Amino acid sequence: MFTQGQIREAHAKVKSGADFPHYIQDLIVLGLQKYDIFVHDGHGEYFSAEGDTLVSPPTLPTGRQEYDTLTVADTSDAEGFTERLRAHQQGETNYMTFCQDAANAGVEKWTVDTTAMTCTYYDKTGEMMLEERIPNIN
Repeated sequence: MFTQGQIREAHAKVKSGADFPHYIQDLIVLGLQKYDIFVHDGHGEYFSAEGDTLVSPPTLPTGRQEYDTLTVADTSDAEGFTERLRAHQQGETNYMTFCQDAANAGVEKWTVDTTAMTCTYYDKTGEMMLEERIPNIN
């Protein structure tokens, strides 16, 4: 079973959204199958293939700093969010800015599935706003 420390260690290597595929590969090695990140407080719920669950506290992924509680917009803006996501993936924003952009666009959470290699963003009603394939780094 993976630990909070191992997840933080893997995330510490991420400098921008461009590093995300490498982060996912590190999580796969740890045995992580799926995780959800909740935008309002930054807590995560991590799941293994064996059915184990780890819930992280509401801190930034590095664990070094409190996560600023965010208000998630009631109305979703998938187009605006997609634009901000692209900027993050190109290294133009840091993690907290990305989370604020997600909250402003109505993203309640995102789910990463390491088996399907997808990252899916959902609004407050549970509707999918965007699903992306995670690039293979091989």
